[in-house]
Amino acid sequence: MKFGIHLPQFGRAGTPESVRRAAVQAEDVGYDDIWVSDHLAIPVDAPYPPTAYIQEPIVTLTWAAAATSRVGLGTSILVLPMRHPLVLAKMLASLDLMSEGRLIVGAAAGWLEAEFDALGVPFRERGARANETIRLLRACWTEDPVRQDGDKIAAKLNGMRTLPQPNRAIPIWVGGNSDAAIDRAVTLGDGWHGSRQTPEGLGPTLKRIRAARPEQDFAISLRVHYDALEDDADEIKRQIAAYRDLGVQHLMFQPRQRLADDWMRSAEELLRVATDV
Repeated sequence: MKFGIHLPQFGRAGTPESVRRAAVQAEDVGYDDIWVSDHLAIPVDAPYPPTAYIQEPIVTLTWAAAATSRVGLGTSILVLPMRHPLVLAKMLASLDLMSEGRLIVGAAAGWLEAEFDALGVPFRERGARANETIRLLRACWTEDPVRQDGDKIAAKLNGMRTLPQPNRAIPIWVGGNSDAAIDRAVTLGDGWHGSRQTPEGLGPTLKRIRAARPEQDFAISLRVHYDALEDDADEIKRQIAAYRDLGVQHLMFQPRQRLADDWMRSAEELLRVATDV
């Protein structure tokens, strides 16, 4: 099993120096990858996320990439319909090239309707737009010129050149727990990146995914919210062992929102606990 850690990207901990320090620490102590979240606008009365202060994810990962050399770089998750596929393809290809092939694109359709309204993106089209964006990302990364047809965006990219292209197939792990998200993962993704799933409730989802995608290079990843400074270490170990036994290949830890020094102490202790399972 591999382990990732969310960077202190938001709230009081979300400073350029804390992101750099956390990225370097994650690489030094042995994490496989570092991760960021994606929200562009939060309504004032939203119960979640807990803060509207969130550094832009691709910029944040680029900053972290410049401070490291080995650790992987992941998004958990990019909300695909909120960005134009051409701009997104260019930014992600550039980041993967500059980081020498370290990027994992966690991606999904999104859930916060007010955020879509603020961007002028039809909320009810988010699933179709996410599907088209995944196809267009791969087209921009592999075709020169792009040769795609489609109803919304693809036809306008047909015949366009979108260099540079990455030197490898950037993996796309599709996020989400809904039926639509799981269908998107198994039909269009290179992996599934779930969230907030207990070991007790995860079995049917993994059975469904593996029935459609039994190959082991189709990644099974989960985002889990632990805090080594407050949660019971034995319970964390029990859950990690249960996830492993179910076939989860990768866990990404997100400590609770706190000051940067506490965040990093929790991150280091979480890896120690996890590798003791």
